[in-house]
This record gives sequence, C-alpha cells and structure tokens, in this order.
Amino acid sequence: MFTSAAGGSWALLQENVGIAAMHMQLLNNDRVIMFDRTDFGPSNLSLPNGNCRNDPNDRTLKVDCTAHSIEYDVLSNTFRALTVQTDVWCSSGAVMANGSLIQTGGFNDGERRIRIFTPCNNKCDWVEVPNGLAAARWYASDHILPDGGMIIVGGRRQFNYEFYPKDTAPGLFSLPFSLETNDRGVENNLYPFVHLNVDGNLFIFANNRAILLDYVKNVVVKTYPTIPGAEARSYPSSGSSVLLPLKNIQAPNVQAEVLICGGGANGSYTQSLKKKFLPALDTCARINITDPNPQWVMETMPLRRVMGDMILLPDGSVLIINGAASGSAGWEQGSNPVLNPVIYQPNNPIGSRFEVQNPTTIPRMYHSTAGLVRDGRVLVAGSNPHAYYNITGVLFPTELRLEAFSPEYLNPTFDNIRPTIASPVNQRILYYGQKQKVRFSCPGPVIQNQVEVVLVAPPFVTHSFSQNQRLLVLGNNRIIVLRNNYYDVEATMPPSPILASSGFYLMYVIHQGIPSQGIWINLKGH
Repeated sequence: MFTSAAGGSWALLQENVGIAAMHMQLLNNDRVIMFDRTDFGPSNLSLPNGNCRNDPNDRTLKVDCTAHSIEYDVLSNTFRALTVQTDVWCSSGAVMANGSLIQTGGFNDGERRIRIFTPCNNKCDWVEVPNGLAAARWYASDHILPDGGMIIVGGRRQFNYEFYPKDTAPGLFSLPFSLETNDRGVENNLYPFVHLNVDGNLFIFANNRAILLDYVKNVVVKTYPTIPGAEARSYPSSGSSVLLPLKNIQAPNVQAEVLICGGGANGSYTQSLKKKFLPALDTCARINITDPNPQWVMETMPLRRVMGDMILLPDGSVLIINGAASGSAGWEQGSNPVLNPVIYQPNNPIGSRFEVQNPTTIPRMYHSTAGLVRDGRVLVAGSNPHAYYNITGVLFPTELRLEAFSPEYLNPTFDNIRPTIASPVNQRILYYGQKQKVRFSCPGPVIQNQVEVVLVAPPFVTHSFSQNQRLLVLGNNRIIVLRNNYYDVEATMPPSPILASSGFYLMYVIHQGIPSQGIWINLKGH
C-alpha cells in the first residue's frame, strides 16, 4: 500500500539559534523570521548592544535582555536577534503585497497588537501597533485576500473574524461556525484551516467539518460533510491541512482540493493531561471543495501523526513532517516522536501516494515548525513542549537546533536533468494574465512535455498549519529550443488575484519532476 523506499537527507545548520522557533515566515530577501513567546523566560540569545525589553505586563520576566525573535539569513546561514516588545505567543500572520510580514495577536499585552516586519538589510526590526485589532486574537488564522487585505479568523473565545487594514471594514463579523465547532473544555477549533477557494470564498475547516464562507456578505454559501469518523483535526487535536496545487488555472472552472492529515484521536487531549497518550490518527481526508456534491475520500498514512506540518514542495508533492505518534498538542502532552517525514504524491493512484523518508535524529514535538526555502530545501526548527525554556533533565528538551531536510529531488544523481533558470532576473515584476518566457538551461536532454513552471506562496507557519500556503501550476504553453542547452518555456501568469493575490512568489521550472532553484517574482495587477 505504501512506497517503502526511503529518500531525502538531513543537515544540521545551526547548533543553537537561541530561541525555540514556534513561528516561521520566509521573506522575499531570503531571510526567515522566527519567534517564540516573550513569557518563556530568558532565551539563549542576548539582545544586541546591551538592550533589554522592559514590559511591566510580562508574567515571567519584566526586564528581559534576551531575544525572542530572530532573522535567519538562508544564503549565509547566519542569524541576528530581533526585538518583540509584547507577547507573541500562539499568534498568526501573513505577508502583504509589499513583502512586509504582518503578525497579529498573541497573549496578555500582545493579544490585540499588530506587528510589522519589513524586509531590509540587517537594520530593521519589529514595529508594533497597539490596539491594531478589534478583538483579542490568540490561536487565530490569517489569510491574504484578493483585494490585498488580510482576514483574521477565530482564536480562543473569538467566534468572529475581522480585516486588516481597518480602512474599509473596521469592526467584527460574527462567525457562528466557530462556536458550533467548539468542544466544551477542549475547543478543537483553534487555528482553523483557512484556504481561499478559486471562487473567491473562504474554505474554513474547524474540528471535523468545514464551511464555504462569503466573507464580504458574511454568508455561509456551502456546508461540507463531516469527515468520516468525526474525529477532530484542529488544535489541540492538531492535524494539518493544505490546499493541493492548483492546476489548469486558465480554465473557466478551476478545481480545488484540500488535504487534511493526522491529528489526535477523540479524547487525546483530556487523556494526555493524565499522561495517558492515545495513538494519533493515521488517516488523511481529501475533498474537492469545488465539487457540487463534495465528499471526503479517506486514505491511510504509513505513520500515525499529531502536530505534524504539511509543506507544499515545488514538484507538487506534500511533505508531512514533525510531530508525535501519540497524544495531543499542549504542554508535555505528546509522546513517541515521529522522526520520519512522509512524502504524499497527490497525482499518484490512491493507495500508492505515500513515501516514507529518511529520519532525523531530533524530535520535533509541540511548537515545531518547517518551511520551504528558495533552493528547495525545507528548514526545520523549534519544539518546546514546556512552559519555559527547559534544556536538560527532560525527555523532550526545548529545541534550539536548526536543520534542513533536502527532499530526494535535490539528490545530485538528478543534476543531469535539473533545470537552472537564467531569466527573468530575481525580483522581476510580472502581471496577471501575462505570457512570460522563462529561460533555463539543462545539462541533459529535455523532454518538452515534462517541463512546467510553478509559483509557490511561502506561508506563515505555526502550530501545524501553514497559513496562506499556495502552489499554482502555470504549465507550459510552448518550448523554444535555443543553443548550448538553453530553452525558453512560455507560461501564463494567473488570470486574477482570486487565484493568486498580489505579492511575492517563488517561481520554479520543473523538468521530469525535478525543480530548479527558485527565483522571486512580484505578481501585480496592471
């Protein structure tokens, strides 16, 4: 039923980045912003120049001279300390069209804050906006919208949504679905899985079911069936979810599918509080959310997993990584780390989609993260199942090491068929509907009908959900053969911001399933 051949390789990038990376976001200058929470107590990284954070509201350390956020430079494998003033614990975020990271909410004095990080060369830091949110947001989910704004959905005791910026819709909008999916004493509806559908409406999954929301009119336009088995997949049961790659995007009716994998079994949260760790779920549920009569199709994973992350890879596969084989999200509520990632091949026949990968040696439990970078590797960081930094004398210490997982497509044995993009140049502005020639070289023979161009939106990663993650297959209109192993492949940009909001994307050329290194493009309207 499963493909048993292991693949992929691991590399330790940093022995100690100083913080436990609970949240992660790649920016368009190839820097990754990571942060944990301010009330963990002192981290292992000092703020520069003797600086200290003075926060009289902090519940652990009111004067703190250590960092709780870093900027990691992928290209140089270096990092620097950043300063967050108020608590960012279990918050959310997204990157706006101008490339700035907008982070929303947190805990305590951070619960209504908006924080802005604008990419720069080593001199910028977080800028905080007090009372930038209409409601306290803790465990919420964010998504960029076609108009360039952002929606913030749910969170603990928030059965509503709101927008950023506040210039057009400053208030709160009721979302009864958030209340309906709230299990008393457990919740199981936090960090809802939010995906922008190809019709412009929002697919929102919480607990074990989903709706399609017209967020402008505040109307539920479709209610999806409950997942078979009715087991919760949302925090703290903490499965994961992706919108599968969007294909044939120039067609009049684009199809969209959502995949949800893993989670805690019913009762896991309450049992894990008693140190009884129930086996995690071993199923995935897949649904065509554009189908007039949508139904979940169940699949069985080779490994049980809760608190896993799901990352869209440039070749269109899904990496399932991190997490535990039993228990629940929460302080010391997980057990049996899952060290082997799994690749899910969505285009394979059902029953042959899962491929177990080579294992790491580092458990990545509660508060772990993983994110794609431009060269096709996946950064893996974090893991802190403790209420404070706890490095020694515990089964799963606070994890400060930074790793990279290299999927099998980076194996040097594929170098002969690996494309290298020559143009457009990095950071090129492209427009909706534009036909763009992408020039690439390839050492070996090129099979023209196995060349395609894809765009990837790097997500905001936290708590097993990659917010705003999206991959669009632009395809291959035609190929022109040039001299000296160079080729031009023509691809058409997405037709509208409903399919791909304005902003920065990673562009890859794929040949026989092997991706090039990516380049950044800036997608805009005319």
